[in-house]
Amino acid sequence: MTSKPRHMHFFLVMGNVGQHHGAWREPDSGIELADSIDFHAEVAQRAEAAKLDAVFIADHLAMLGREAHAPAQHLEPVTLLSALSTRTESIGLVGSASTTFNEPFNVARQFASLDHLSRGRAGWNMVTSAFGEENFGSEPLPAHATRYERADEFVEVTKALWRSWSADALALDRESGVYARSEKVHPIDYAGKHLTVSGPLNIPRPPQVHPVLVQAGTSADGMAFASKHAEVVFSAHQGIPAAKRYYEKIKNGARLCGRDPDSVKVLFGLSPILADTQKEAEERQRALAGLLNIDYVKQLVGFQLGGMDLSGYDIDEKLSLDLLPDPATVNRRQGRFDLYRQLIEDGETLRRLTEIEATAAGLQVAVGDVAGVADKMVAYFEAGAADGFILIPPSQRVDGRRLLGEVIPLLRERGYAREDYRGTTLREHLGLTWP
Repeated sequence: MTSKPRHMHFFLVMGNVGQHHGAWREPDSGIELADSIDFHAEVAQRAEAAKLDAVFIADHLAMLGREAHAPAQHLEPVTLLSALSTRTESIGLVGSASTTFNEPFNVARQFASLDHLSRGRAGWNMVTSAFGEENFGSEPLPAHATRYERADEFVEVTKALWRSWSADALALDRESGVYARSEKVHPIDYAGKHLTVSGPLNIPRPPQVHPVLVQAGTSADGMAFASKHAEVVFSAHQGIPAAKRYYEKIKNGARLCGRDPDSVKVLFGLSPILADTQKEAEERQRALAGLLNIDYVKQLVGFQLGGMDLSGYDIDEKLSLDLLPDPATVNRRQGRFDLYRQLIEDGETLRRLTEIEATAAGLQVAVGDVAGVADKMVAYFEAGAADGFILIPPSQRVDGRRLLGEVIPLLRERGYAREDYRGTTLREHLGLTWP
């Protein structure tokens, strides 16, 4: 008798009407409702009905030209997730917050509050931020390595703040008037190279001790940081071999840090373009590409390539590697630079680069019918390239509905997706131990 396959883990990217930079122009995109809690609650409730582990909201701290050609990230993540905590019951709620443009006391309070409000469903995506300095004092963006140095201290401080209240700190003794046992609430007195924080936090210990820690770095610094701190890591690669190499590096890195490799879940980024048949899905992909403002997406690709000006290049041109900046000089998104550099080395045209960027910011795009996309997911999973997937629908109302309503149920029939939640917290959904 063969054993049933282990379950995949799933995060759904939300926060707007879809990921694709042209999908908002579709008639039924719902773009008019992008700032409405009802739109986002509907998406989160569908994800919860499909028994996904969590919904995820990224964040952007600058416009990058979006005001003219694509919707910006409208709502601030922790605010939106706090609202969604009242409209959902079980699904995890994960949002981004920058370690470069925030202070750890504020972030610790925000995510402790979200964890309390959601009864243990919060997760923090730890980002060092590759842009936005013009909105935070206009000082030059710190060097890549410096940003990760600060992030390392930042996470140590937030963990200490979340633990500054012992599990039994609350007395709640009405007769004596003692709310909390003062000997159970401790200052942290942290003094590092980048941060100095006294503590303690002014909110009791979160239900999960600390919210689930999520990270998406693919540079050498990012991977070292993930191996040390992250409990969920997002994988941004093209193809099974590259994804498998990354998966193994993260697991081995965790082991070298003295951690159980299974305490780090690697989720492969996948953007599904779905239709009834392969041909119709390819037609949908071309239709979405036709909705793009090419000049705008060229700007985005140029940003990923270290700030190149691609305005003068023909859309069907193949870029030469000689045109790219020296990787050592790239101070913003080093992992994405490496990914796009590899695509150029593989012979992809600028048009193809813009389509990849516009659909999933460089992540893998799966084009096909329901069974074909499910097969692709199983292939990555069984190859040891992922513990699950971070799902990035081009359109929440088209691809997202088919993904949650058809692909996930098919995977469930085949034993790859859970039948129901077996716990109440995000840690339990992911099979993570308590800190």
